[in-house]
Amino acid sequence: MALCLNLSPVSIICKCMAKASSHSTSNNGPHAFDAAFVRRAAVLADKSAGLTSPHPNFGCVITTPTGAVASEAYLYAQGTTPAEAQAVAAAGELCRGATAYLNMEPGDCHGDHAAVSALVQGGVKRVVIGMRNPLQHLRGNAVRALRSQGLQVDLLGEDLTSKVMEDAQKACILVNAPLICRAASRVPFSVLKYAMTLDGKIAASSGHASWISSKQSRNLVFELRGRSDAVIVGGNTVRKDNPRLTARHGGGHMPIRIVMSQTLNLPEEANLWDMSEVSTIVVTQRGARRSLQKLLASKGVEVVEFDILNPRDVMEYFHDRGYLSIFWECGGTLAAAAISSGVIHKVYAFVAPKIIGGKNAPTPVGELGMVEMSQALNLIDVCYEQVGPDMLISGFLQPLPDILPTIPSLDETYAVDPTVSPYESSIIFFYKTWDPYGALSNFSPHPIQMPDENGDNVTWLSVEHYYQAHKFIGMDDTLARDSIEKIKSAKSPEEAAKIGRSMQRKRPDLVRPDWDNIKIDVMYRALKCKFSTYPHLNTMLLSTTGSVLVEASPHDLFWGGGRDGEGLNYLGRLLMKLRSEFLGESSSSCESPSIAV
Repeated sequence: MALCLNLSPVSIICKCMAKASSHSTSNNGPHAFDAAFVRRAAVLADKSAGLTSPHPNFGCVITTPTGAVASEAYLYAQGTTPAEAQAVAAAGELCRGATAYLNMEPGDCHGDHAAVSALVQGGVKRVVIGMRNPLQHLRGNAVRALRSQGLQVDLLGEDLTSKVMEDAQKACILVNAPLICRAASRVPFSVLKYAMTLDGKIAASSGHASWISSKQSRNLVFELRGRSDAVIVGGNTVRKDNPRLTARHGGGHMPIRIVMSQTLNLPEEANLWDMSEVSTIVVTQRGARRSLQKLLASKGVEVVEFDILNPRDVMEYFHDRGYLSIFWECGGTLAAAAISSGVIHKVYAFVAPKIIGGKNAPTPVGELGMVEMSQALNLIDVCYEQVGPDMLISGFLQPLPDILPTIPSLDETYAVDPTVSPYESSIIFFYKTWDPYGALSNFSPHPIQMPDENGDNVTWLSVEHYYQAHKFIGMDDTLARDSIEKIKSAKSPEEAAKIGRSMQRKRPDLVRPDWDNIKIDVMYRALKCKFSTYPHLNTMLLSTTGSVLVEASPHDLFWGGGRDGEGLNYLGRLLMKLRSEFLGESSSSCESPSIAV
């Protein structure tokens, strides 16, 4: 166990858990410098957590042959310049003969090998990698590509083995723990957080709970919350506390808010139903309070029904929606259910130096069915941190999955299950940019030259930038024009989408009146430009000939395929139409799309 005082969330993950601080470059032999720079790459990678989530975290440090740092960089978000390319550009001629330190093997999600090409063309001689890419379709590709170009590639735990290397690799694993969980399981990486008094109460007997922990602890919670894709609470929390779950400190994004309620016994008016800043999703049991479901839907709240509501099924659903990390801020009953379901990976417990008493005062975790202390769940890699007057105790409830899980091949699967044929590939799903066909997404990092609101050709950083901006083009309003400029300058497609969607929710009057009629054509023109501009993307699209393309977003029922195939899948349809045009099967490549619903 480690004692960690006054650490940021980055340090809690990279320093405390990996215990990297226990090793210095003076006492671990020839591997010490390599380990130190890999740990530095992990810390850099963690800088992007919560900025535009979800996406894998990549960091890169380039050092000269003398051991001096030439440059550092990290991937801000999917759809932006790779960390390796940024670092090479910043180092310039100092790259010649240099060593590049990466926390994780680069992932070519876009068909352009940008990270590998930058390292090779920059003249880097050696690459030290903290861990292989955990995604099966990407694992080993960059390592082989670099070695084929004559670079020396050393992998921690394979080519470099020692205690200090083991600890450095652990730091790399922890920075991308959510991605590893996604690769090896069907649930997001979930963190349970609670604040309790010294005698283990999360509220007084009356239910009053403001405030157990200190302001310093609450500020840290805002930071931890901002690193997640979603924050989940139970119905009791909504009824008693009426939280907003929107506060943020020092930047970062606001996670989607999820309310889990079996009976839907929720108030008609609540702060979480205010969708002006961030969206709310309510998950409930099928058939619960149809009248309230309709009311919530009228407010813009998404309601998702389950046949049987339980944490495991809910987390599998949000895994399918592409979420990597969930922050649980629920009461004891839901916390116990989540722990029992095996979906909680890590715990953050804030302990305040207060005693409240009360035999009926609620505790952070409800009934788990354990009757002997020998049955108690032990945290792994426990860390202690003093936060103001409080003590933060954190640790893992279960070990992270193996970063190299054994996944059967299609042939092996067919041997044990003949119903799965390796020769039938009729549907290709794509959604997130790290999927095998992620470059088909409108979020991929491929700039396009398209007209702006003045008719002048300008560079849009992605198809999504162009699409979101066109919601407001032509509107004679200062705020609409300001939104266009903000979307244009957004650093990533995710940010462009958030700006456009947020403004559409807050001020629907600023959206051009013909938007519903032209949005398919806007997307079509942008996609056509993208696949006409980049030959390797055109090749990828044509390689799917004979397959149905489905944008696998389970919650987008217009552009995506929906959870159970009930979506209209317009993005997949447009791509198939473009594929047909490129193959010469269309009479004219200049027509706007005509797609039947």
